[in-house]
Amino acid sequence: MTGKRKRYSAEFKAKVALEAIRGELTVSQLVAKHGVHQTLINAWKKQAIEGMAGVFSDKAEVAEASHQGEVEKLHAMIG
Repeated sequence: MTGKRKRYSAEFKAKVALEAIRGELTVSQLVAKHGVHQTLINAWKKQAIEGMAGVFSDKAEVAEASHQGEVEKLHAMIG
């Protein structure tokens, strides 16, 4: 077998994971709808659920602030 692996965009993964989280369709129905293996859907769903906590935490704000300071420092060095 010399096939290439499919690469899915982050938007597609998020869309499928959100559909799985909503539970309006079963995983089997999502497999048929999107043509993605059920293991991938379950993995994306798990990643989405685990990542949600980071959205609401203060750590994300601190990381963004330090990133913004670093960008300003680099802009100052450039000119």
